[in-house]
Amino acid sequence: MADRFFSVTKCDRCGGSLEGGRIMSMFNEDCICMDCHKKERELPEFKQAADAELAEIKRGNYNFPGIGYPEK
Repeated sequence: MADRFFSVTKCDRCGGSLEGGRIMSMFNEDCICMDCHKKERELPEFKQAADAELAEIKRGNYNFPGIGYPEK
């Protein structure tokens, strides 16, 4: 079975097309478009999410589900 990241065609966050690029959310396992990625990077919790992911990678955990997308 193919990895969902490469087979999904719409952004999990906004529902827009992923033709312009895709990236995994820093907060959870959503596959998001580049516009949503830009918005995500502007959230105050982004550094916390990035630091948590890096710490998990250093521990050898390459399947960290993230800290969760902040509720607004």
